[in-house]
Amino acid sequence: MPSASSANSLDPAVIDKLSGLDFVATRVVEGFLAGQHRSPYHGSSVEFAQHREYVPGDDLRHVDWKIYARSERLVVKEYVAETNLSCHLLVDASESMSFGSLNWSKFDYARWCAAALAHLVLSQRDSAGLVLFDESARHKVPPGSGAHQKAGIIHTLEEATTSGTTQVGEVLNWIAGRLRNRGIVAVFSDLFDDVDAVIEGVRRLVHEGHEPILFQILDPREIDFEYSGFLRLDGLENSGRMVVDPKTLRAAYRQELEAHQSELAKMARALGVDFVPISTETGLEVALSTYLARRAARARGMRA
Repeated sequence: MPSASSANSLDPAVIDKLSGLDFVATRVVEGFLAGQHRSPYHGSSVEFAQHREYVPGDDLRHVDWKIYARSERLVVKEYVAETNLSCHLLVDASESMSFGSLNWSKFDYARWCAAALAHLVLSQRDSAGLVLFDESARHKVPPGSGAHQKAGIIHTLEEATTSGTTQVGEVLNWIAGRLRNRGIVAVFSDLFDDVDAVIEGVRRLVHEGHEPILFQILDPREIDFEYSGFLRLDGLENSGRMVVDPKTLRAAYRQELEAHQSELAKMARALGVDFVPISTETGLEVALSTYLARRAARARGMRA
């Protein structure tokens, strides 16, 4: 999908209100894949192993017709299937995610990203699971595959609301020891938590054999702080209220945000983890392309 701010894009907020997350996910994924010249992701990948003699009942699609044309021998191709990928989707549903200066909030955007990734993963016949969290895991859809799994994930995302405080680090630490299937862990959050706690949680995931991707979802105004006139700031997680002149805070705010992101990026590089800051005015294809890049790297590692 093009950037939400482009003139010719289909506003995901409009789609969501009209048709629900399932339609959003389908449109985003189909649009993304249509823009690729050639997609190598067609379900769990397989590698050719050997030929063997055909026996009645074998699938004719696996017959090597080139050999038959040369020798009139019926042989079938046998393959070694690679292990299916597990993708664990973690979506921050704390109160701070309810902020939005556009027609949608950070939480809406995180839901669209998670729904699109679930649609993509399950269409590849891989498995996906979902955890909605604030200071702890609130709703869980255990990993699975198929149409029923997709319906469960979409329904949980559609019904979710924001509440509670953010404890990303604690949740990552908690869940690292409870995910039975190793795989990619896609985290969608503003990551407004203590950096050391987040780092410890990510390190635990890596230690347990998972591959985290940190998608930091931020509203444009949280990035540039371009407000004019006096501004009333309401703490979204029970942190009070104040009236400020944004011009006096802008430079300090930006410095703090840049320092926070710099620490997260430094940690990610050290642990070999993808850290992806995304503005909610950015096209959703960023999440898809980052996931596919990580998947491709994982597949290369398995074959090495």
